[in-house]
Amino acid sequence: MTRSDLINRLCQLHPEMDHQLIEGAVSIFFLEIVSTLQRDDRVELRGLGSFCLRKREKRMARNPKTGEPVPVEEKWIPFFKAGKKLRVAINQKSPS
Repeated sequence: MTRSDLINRLCQLHPEMDHQLIEGAVSIFFLEIVSTLQRDDRVELRGLGSFCLRKREKRMARNPKTGEPVPVEEKWIPFFKAGKKLRVAINQKSPS
C-alpha cells in the first residue's frame, strides 16, 4: 500500500470528509513520526508497533563492481518493531 492508496482508502471509508483534509492529516501523521525520530525519541503505536533509531557503526564495505574497499561512515537507521497484535494478525491463516 502506498501513501496515495492509504489516502484513497480513508476517503472511501469516510466519504463525509474532504480529500484534502485526509491528505493533510496523513501528511502530518508521517511528519510527526519523522520529527519524533529526529529528536531521538521513540514512536509507539499501540497494536501496531514502535519506531526507534538504531546506530550502525562505521565499517569497511566493498564496491560491488571493483571489489575495492570503501569506508562507510556511522549512521542512524530507523527501525520498526511489530507489536504483538500485528504479529498475531499476520500469522493467522487467511484465504489466499
